[in-house]
Amino acid sequence: MFNDFSNLKMLAVAETRFASVIVMLRRFKKIKNALQAMVISDKWSCYREDDVGKARYIKEKLLDDLWWDEIEYIINFTDQIYEMLKVADTDKSCLHLIYEMWDSMLAKVKKIIYRHKRKALHEDSSFWDVIFLF
Repeated sequence: MFNDFSNLKMLAVAETRFASVIVMLRRFKKIKNALQAMVISDKWSCYREDDVGKARYIKEKLLDDLWWDEIEYIINFTDQIYEMLKVADTDKSCLHLIYEMWDSMLAKVKKIIYRHKRKALHEDSSFWDVIFLF
């Protein structure tokens, strides 16, 4: 049924691939409009007959702006880490750049986390503490 609403395909998480969850979330964001169109279409009522509770849950999530905001938040702060790792994953000599890239990446991640939590950069954040100590 999803193929009626999107040219892109959904991706599955491959446990053997690094950052596959991030890649999957990026794709999920790209197909957001198709997913929403699918659950508000008349065809969805036929699908939901299989499992009404599950269908209701999926529809609520896909139409929930706050849930999509959380997806966006996860993508935003993990993209910084992912991009830094992609730059460092090369055959070129870049070891001398790692510390600068690491510090820059951490600063970007901190800004994203604090903006999301609506905190000033000098305030405490238990989530940031976990990220920073990791």
